[in-house]
Amino acid sequence: MGEKFLMKGNEALAEAAIMAGCRNFFGYPITPQTELAAYMAKRMPKVGGTFLQAESEVAAINMVYGASATGKRVMTSSSSPGISLKSEGISYLAGADLPALIVNVQRGGPGLGGIQPAQADYFQATHGPGHGDFRLLVFAPSTIQEVVDTVFLAFEKADEYRMPAMILADGILGQMMEPVEFPEHAEVKKFEKPWATDRTMGKRDRNIVNSLFLQPDELERYNFERFARYDKIIETEQRWEEFMLDDAEYIVVAYGASARIAKNAIRLARQKGIKAGLIRPITLWPFPEKILKEKAKTAKAFISAELSMGQMMNDIKLAIECARPVYLANRVGGMVYTPDEIVAVIEKAMGGSN
Repeated sequence: MGEKFLMKGNEALAEAAIMAGCRNFFGYPITPQTELAAYMAKRMPKVGGTFLQAESEVAAINMVYGASATGKRVMTSSSSPGISLKSEGISYLAGADLPALIVNVQRGGPGLGGIQPAQADYFQATHGPGHGDFRLLVFAPSTIQEVVDTVFLAFEKADEYRMPAMILADGILGQMMEPVEFPEHAEVKKFEKPWATDRTMGKRDRNIVNSLFLQPDELERYNFERFARYDKIIETEQRWEEFMLDDAEYIVVAYGASARIAKNAIRLARQKGIKAGLIRPITLWPFPEKILKEKAKTAKAFISAELSMGQMMNDIKLAIECARPVYLANRVGGMVYTPDEIVAVIEKAMGGSN
């Protein structure tokens, strides 16, 4: 085992990105992710990288576009309102098939809302991160160690599939501190990028990176090709964690930091003789439909535990094709539920009430 460090989530994520080969960071401060940018400002010059605090979130995401077009590993981070401002640029990245890592350390909303943790950007991340037909790879770690590990995976998958990836965290993960272990010798998988706009030196034709296609048949062809790639991702990249699931009749679905509370709820339910279990989506897109469909054959009900107004609940219903009732355990606006509150919803599901 390597040495462990006690680190805040935002700073651990930044260090992991540097170890994963990121040498370009463009961002803008906003609570509760500001420490991530501040850490990059300190570390990037020491590793020969570029840190730039842009004049706005809009400028930052377009700088990400430019750096990614040259084949470099690049990332940006923000929190909920800032991600909204970046949404046009995120669509441009997807339309140009450019890999990048986008980090959202969520806060309560809508509007300016508050600076406390929330999960109300689920829809935005998984269904509407910008205009047009496209998807993001969306990862939802639940511990600081998993945050570190996910950074490596997110960069790798973004490069492999030539698309933006997002780590959807929240104020809990960004601000809490836990012991983390970094790889002693980080293995950074290299990807050939023949599409990049790096120097040709006369060896090949000039590359053009673009998301503008004025001929409708050409734009349609690119969309069909992109969604064929998405179909492959749906088939091969679904990730989830199972907890006390083997004999579970009442299945809680929770992601991110709030899934840690849900695990305690499962333990409490088991102490009461309730056969409860947990599915924790690690990828929010692709959503882990496979395990949900399988467990819908034997489960009596599902409980969506989330810090939003039932956004993930809709995807659970779609995944199981409404074969079982789905109940909601939630708090919003920066409030966080307790294990007892989740158990109360499980008991409500046992009674079959709506």
